[in-house]
Amino acid sequence: MLCCAQAISNGRCSSTISATEFSAEIAKAIELAEKRIAEHPKDARAHYELGAAVGLQASYIASVDGKLLAGFRAASRAYDEHEKVLQLDPSIKDAGLIVGTYRYVVSTLSMPMRLMAYVAGFGGGRERGITLLEDTSAAGQEGRTDALFALVLVYNREKRYDDAQRALQELRRLYPRNRLVLLEAGSTALRAGRAAQADTLLTEGLGMLTSSTGPRIPGEEALWRYKRGVARAELGRVDQASADLRSATGPEAERWVQGRARVELGRVALRRGDRATAAGEARLAGSLCQQSSDPVCVDAAKRLLRESDGR
Repeated sequence: MLCCAQAISNGRCSSTISATEFSAEIAKAIELAEKRIAEHPKDARAHYELGAAVGLQASYIASVDGKLLAGFRAASRAYDEHEKVLQLDPSIKDAGLIVGTYRYVVSTLSMPMRLMAYVAGFGGGRERGITLLEDTSAAGQEGRTDALFALVLVYNREKRYDDAQRALQELRRLYPRNRLVLLEAGSTALRAGRAAQADTLLTEGLGMLTSSTGPRIPGEEALWRYKRGVARAELGRVDQASADLRSATGPEAERWVQGRARVELGRVALRRGDRATAAGEARLAGSLCQQSSDPVCVDAAKRLLRESDGR
């Protein structure tokens, strides 16, 4: 069963649809759009609806069915249709979501992969991709929220943290009950080196989590505690940081969260001059990170162990 994507925002899942029903509805939408285009080849709205339907189909095929090649073909068709929309009627800003996303993603690929994407029909262009996403976030209707979330990822990757926070502020305005937006805002503040801002945002979000009776993502509280523990460690609030990080190593936490929390606990111990504890945390972290296939954390644990041994 597929659950509505607004579960966190609404505090409940208001509707479900079976995979068979989903496929049937998408197929019908594609059929209707294709029929309209056959009758009116230059109907920009019909091309938009076709691209939107095929784009949703591509996401489902690749992520749920796990058929990457078939999903890639559908994504290429969605891209082509929305490129055509922008040519026929540039005022339909929602078309910039798919085109802008793929243009940016292609621009980040290695040269061989980029050439393959070009051959498949995808265009590149980092700045063009970002501009299209920004246009959709500012003037789009159906795709505005998705464009804002995409921009948060893009801006963070580009280290444009102030722009990422502005996008997150708009998402908070649109979805004030969605605490996961606050989690990303706190994470963005950490990436920007703004530990005090991160602590404030994450503390607010933890308060929302505590008072909520709605659904949670697996190990959610541990994730919040880990993030806030990192922020408080950077602020030198060692005891508070340690309490949060210890909480993030509990059995309900995802293993990658446990591993990263133990790396941070080891760093705290090392700052205190406790090399033995730091080394112990590094070994535990390395094992957990290996189990969760987290190479970044594995490397961090190895570095911590070397530092603990005085190397």
